[in-house]
This record gives sequence, structure tokens and C-alpha cells, in this order.
Amino acid sequence: MNVERRCILVVAPVAFALANWLPNQISAAELQEARVTQVVQDVKVLPSGSAARPAAVNETVRQGNAVQTGVQSRSELTFKDQTITRLGEKTIFNVGGQGRTIDMGSGQFLLYVPKNSGGAKVKMGPVTAAITGTTVMGNVSQSGVIEFTVLEGSACIHLDRVGQSLLVTEGHMVVYDPIAMRLEDPVEVNLQQQLTSPLVTGFRQLPSAPLIDEAIQNQHRAAAITASGDLASAVTAAGASSIETATPDQFMQGFNALLVRTPQRDVPALVSAAVNARPDLSDRIVVAARTGVRRVRGYGKDAKDFKEYKGKEVAIPEPCPPSNAFVEPVVIAPINPQNFRPVSPEQPPR
Repeated sequence: MNVERRCILVVAPVAFALANWLPNQISAAELQEARVTQVVQDVKVLPSGSAARPAAVNETVRQGNAVQTGVQSRSELTFKDQTITRLGEKTIFNVGGQGRTIDMGSGQFLLYVPKNSGGAKVKMGPVTAAITGTTVMGNVSQSGVIEFTVLEGSACIHLDRVGQSLLVTEGHMVVYDPIAMRLEDPVEVNLQQQLTSPLVTGFRQLPSAPLIDEAIQNQHRAAAITASGDLASAVTAAGASSIETATPDQFMQGFNALLVRTPQRDVPALVSAAVNARPDLSDRIVVAARTGVRRVRGYGKDAKDFKEYKGKEVAIPEPCPPSNAFVEPVVIAPINPQNFRPVSPEQPPR
């Protein structure tokens, strides 16, 4: 009996560990190789330790290899979990990074990661973006400038060297400046114009096309909210003279006051309008929206029973702390010579 109990005590933790470890390993393995699903003009596979050769549709490119496109050339790779990577001209893509990491050497790319697939990380030189169920575009130039745009969903982008981190929501682009060595605040981009890129028009329709269309509609609603002046009025009522000069607390007080009376379907548009107005507060805005949105409840005639709202869930991105600021370095104060008294070898310390 004691032997059986000991076996159970030993086997149970091992089984639990395997149950958690195996899905992660399988998920990571799904990005270790990809199938070439489209080739336009000059596209080459660069095997590790071998000469470059032309890429062919339906061939499998495995970990350790790279794909390179020439001038006016494009390619598309599809991974086992249906993650899609599209490469623009003069681009180098390294297949099979560590874990679920996609390594962009240089050039233009579009990346679609299906929802509930385990997410992925995009390595772009000194910058890493973590995405889950998102469609993004980017450009890693030879000069070191990196552009990263979210078409739908959201991404947490990090500057690895100094620990700078920020949230990028749909319809926004962030730029890494190699001279200043920092990530700039996100700026709004025209999503409709982004869809004219050859990385979109030169391929089959993306699985996330309906979500991108919804993001475009949210942009239109956000523009209407900004034009109405409701956000500015709410911030002014909180004691600020304008949105630009409002303190973080004043802006958030105005945003929260507007949030509680905004219909559920318009909350993503309100979040977008607020982030456009104050990108430095994007994380606080997202946290407030996620904690402030509640299910709508309709009471029956007897005022006792209620039914929960059955409409479409409001898509609010996950926060990405800390905000767009450098991590404060730890500075060790120098010794003040006036407080330093050398001790003679003959004199015992006091």
C-alpha cells in the first residue's frame, strides 16, 4: 500500500508537468518549418552551409534555413499552425527561431498569427514584438530604422537593450530610431491605405480580412468621436484646459466619465480615439477600458431575473506594462571624500 501511494505521488506531478510541457513544445515546433505557398520572381532558399537555390511552391523550408527575395520579388510562407509570413522585395527571413520566435533579418514583411495558436514573437534587430491573434506589417531597413504597424489586434513591442516597452493597438505604427536608440510614441496610420501594399494586394485574401475591415470601421468611429468633441469636453470637465495639457489623472478621469456612458459596441472606437489623443497613456487607457466594460443586463418584468448580454464581445487589447518610457537606471552615489576617514594601520578601527 505504501509503495502504491509513493508511485502515485511521484507519477502525478510528472504527468502534470508533461501535460503543461508537451503543448508548449508542440506549439513551438509548429514554427520550426514552413511551406512555401507563393513565389513571385526572384526568391531563393539559403540552406545552412549550402549554396542558395531557387524557391519552389509547396516545398518545405526548415529551421536553420533562410528565405531571400530579390528586387520586385515577393514570397509567402505558411506554417503548420496556419501562421502566414509574407516577404516583400529585398527581404531576408530566418526560419525557426527559438521557441515561437520569428526572426526578420531585413526588409518588408506581413505576419498573420491565428488566434488561440500560442502567439509569436517577431525579432527585428534590437526590437521584439509579442503578438497573439494579430496581423502586423513591418519594415527593417539597412539604416537601422524599424517600422512596425498593427493592422488588427494589438502587440507588445520591446526595446530589448534598455527595457523600453509599449502597447501598439490596431491602426497604429511605432518607429524605432537607431540614432536616439528608443521607440517613438505610436502614431495613427490610415488602415485603408495600408491595404494597398503589395504584401496585401499581391496575395490571396488574408484569413483576418474581416477583422481588418472591422478595425477600419473602428477608425471611422474614432474619428467621429474626436470630431464630436465629446472626449475633449470630458477632459475639460475634469479640470484640464485641453487634452494636450491635461495631467494623466485629469485625462483618465475624463475618459472614464465618457466610458461609462458609451455603448458597448463603440468602446473599441473610444479606446482608439483616446490612444490617438494621448499615446503616452495607451496602457492606462486599455486597462481602464478592460476593467470598466461590463456585461449589459436586461431585467424581466418582475425585476428579479436578468439575462446577460448575448451580443458580440468587446475586443479590448491586453495591457502591455510598462508604458513608453525607459527603465530608470540604478545610480550608485559616489563616496563623499569629506565623510571618508582613512584608518591608520596602527590605529584600531572604532
